[in-house]
Amino acid sequence: MYPLNDNIYSDKPDAEPTRAGFGCGLKSAGQADEKVVGLCADLVESVKMDGFANEFPSRYIEVGIAEQNLVTVAAGLARAGKIPFAASYAAFSPGRNWEQIKTTACLNDLPVKIIGGHSGSTVGPDGATHQMFEDIALMRVLPNMVVICPGDSIEADKATRAMARDGRPNYLRIAREKTPIFSIADSPFEIGKAYVLREGGDVTILSTGIETPYALRAADVLARDGVQAEVVHVPTVKPLDTTTIVDSVKKTGRAVTCEDAQAAGGFGGAVAELLCDEIPVPLLRIGVQDRYGESGEPLEVHQKLGLADDAIAARVKEFVASRPQYHAGF
Repeated sequence: MYPLNDNIYSDKPDAEPTRAGFGCGLKSAGQADEKVVGLCADLVESVKMDGFANEFPSRYIEVGIAEQNLVTVAAGLARAGKIPFAASYAAFSPGRNWEQIKTTACLNDLPVKIIGGHSGSTVGPDGATHQMFEDIALMRVLPNMVVICPGDSIEADKATRAMARDGRPNYLRIAREKTPIFSIADSPFEIGKAYVLREGGDVTILSTGIETPYALRAADVLARDGVQAEVVHVPTVKPLDTTTIVDSVKKTGRAVTCEDAQAAGGFGGAVAELLCDEIPVPLLRIGVQDRYGESGEPLEVHQKLGLADDAIAARVKEFVASRPQYHAGF
């Protein structure tokens, strides 16, 4: 069974931003391989690239507020044999430079690592212009691109180090605010793998990114109400671990997706496409529903969007009560 943090179900779970895990992972990757280089668009401290920049100043490039240049320079470095990590806010990368990502990194299948910082709802006071909900949809449609949404800071560290060893274009989605830590140092992570965190027979909750700890806590609430939810963490949105997802959904006969992003075209869309092909179970997609964000305290915005554990539990309970389980042959 997947080893979980003992405090995940407590009133005060351990918490840290996923961007902190990225910073630790990048520094470790730099220590392990001198080909790793860092590039940033004037946000080195915000995206936690400063530790790498301070330790390896000759391997760090500050491009300024020029996100299109950020990616094209990174692609050139990759062509020259480097392993470039190019970081900015997700609102600007891939939000502003998607065409450069497509034509310089993905079309040439270069190992450029795009880091989308301050993604999702927890940017808080920066408001709708900086709350990037569309990045998963934008990135998963690009041929050759791998899309990774770590669930907590520990996994973000592991994912960053794994990306440095991966020879493909990668996108890493990280967040600003502290969110609960559900994994531990011994918890597994492999690009392309999903993990059953909690077993159940009534419904499968498939979650990605920072929604996973909230999905786990929602499952704990549901259990007290007699609903046994299986929680599957899917840190790699592309390529999906189709076997783990389909096997779980075949067992439970219902599926719910959770993401701190637009449900249309994002992780929920990817799962819907898969299940349409494999097993037509009832599906509920929890995420941002065709709207923009707004200014507010980070976790208040997250809660208002219906992404906190209590809201997830309420929607899943209603879904289970109203939709029968599907099993092949019935």
